[in-house]
Amino acid sequence: MADSNEERAEVRAGAGPYSGASALAEHRDSLEKHEFMLGTERGRLAVSLDILTDALILIGQHGVYCVSNRNPTKPALDLQTVLDQINGAKQLIQSTMSELERKRDAMQ
Repeated sequence: MADSNEERAEVRAGAGPYSGASALAEHRDSLEKHEFMLGTERGRLAVSLDILTDALILIGQHGVYCVSNRNPTKPALDLQTVLDQINGAKQLIQSTMSELERKRDAMQ
């Protein structure tokens, strides 16, 4: 019981597995590589795209088992919504990366 209370305290304090700092630490190698190649902002966005793509793959695998009752060839409606939201987030990140690249090119 003490462990779960400690974990909750870490989360509330901004530490632990669900904090933003944890994501930076977890993806440190990938972040360093992409930030070196693309710059800090675009590198972090690129890693974010990779993470979202991984999430899409996991949801797609889960969708094989959770199918819609109305249409068994499609994932359940809640999974479709999550897939749509993640795809929308990826599009926003990609457009932001394009805008950053356009601004960088305009300054050169």
